[in-house]
Amino acid sequence: MKGKANLSQDSEVNHMMNEKLQEIKNRALEQIKDTDSLEKLSEVRVAFLGKKGELTDVLKSMKNVDPKDRPAVGQLVNETRKAIEDVLDEAKKNLSEKMREIQMKAEVIDVTLPAKKAVYGHPHPNTRALDEIKRIFIGMGYEVIEGPEVEYDYYNFEALNIPANHPAKDEQDTFYINDKIVLRTQTSGEQVHVMEKGKLPIRMISPGRVYRADEVDATHSPCFHQVEGMVVDENITFSDLKGTLAEFAKQLFGPETKVKFRPHHFPFTEPSAEMDVSCFKCGGKGCRMCKGEGWIEILGCGMVHPHVFEMSGIDPEKYTGFAFGIGLERIALLKYEIDDMRLLYENDDRFLKQF
Repeated sequence: MKGKANLSQDSEVNHMMNEKLQEIKNRALEQIKDTDSLEKLSEVRVAFLGKKGELTDVLKSMKNVDPKDRPAVGQLVNETRKAIEDVLDEAKKNLSEKMREIQMKAEVIDVTLPAKKAVYGHPHPNTRALDEIKRIFIGMGYEVIEGPEVEYDYYNFEALNIPANHPAKDEQDTFYINDKIVLRTQTSGEQVHVMEKGKLPIRMISPGRVYRADEVDATHSPCFHQVEGMVVDENITFSDLKGTLAEFAKQLFGPETKVKFRPHHFPFTEPSAEMDVSCFKCGGKGCRMCKGEGWIEILGCGMVHPHVFEMSGIDPEKYTGFAFGIGLERIALLKYEIDDMRLLYENDDRFLKQF
């Protein structure tokens, strides 16, 4: 009788568990059927199969099941889990295909429409002028050297024969970072760096951005560009300077261009001069561009001062050289007939596309 009672009790436990699992399965399948998105489908999976899902709760309650009934109950739970997972996987596959189809329809491309016009960049007048200057000097055997925009006061001033008490230092309104470091006011400092290396002869130009505390107007800016050049070798004379710069002017402004040199003073060159070119607009007759004079100033130059050589470790008795400095914006303004320097920095595409 006792055996029959236990058998009856086992059957009752299995029956109750089976009913509960069947009820969970039915609800899961119904919710899967009503799901219309992958997000909701994931929520159904978590609700029934997750760590805190209903099937997990059933497994946790197996501690209350008689040990001999646990294998049978465990099998029922696994069968239910597999049935729900199979339907979930199938639903996920169908929903993914459906959503992909919707996406493809939404992203359809009409190949008969005209293509979008490609927008290309345009060289800035400064860039065009600098490229032309580089081309000319590289063609004459010069090397292009670039240096730091944040420079030691020594290289920016002292090594160029401009000591602390020199008046020229006051004329250049300098941005100081501290008493020994400045934003460079000229690219001439790079010439000193090259000379200190002691590798002679030297034929170089040094283009770059420079800074001075100038007010912004049609011809001034606190940030502008220079191209400094230098030659150091044995037996270099002022005639070499004149011939080099005359050839430069002809290549830049045209073969009919003439040059003249006017005495000037620069601390780092002796003798020094400013070079004018005949007006390439009127041929020297006088016009608005040259202010009726027929000549336009474009650069300063001179023979490198012997003391500059000495400070850089070069013997001034054996070597001579010349240096020159060109304002890049000035060349761009002249060459492209621009009458206001501020136009170069306003980034107006309508203006830049003219050049």
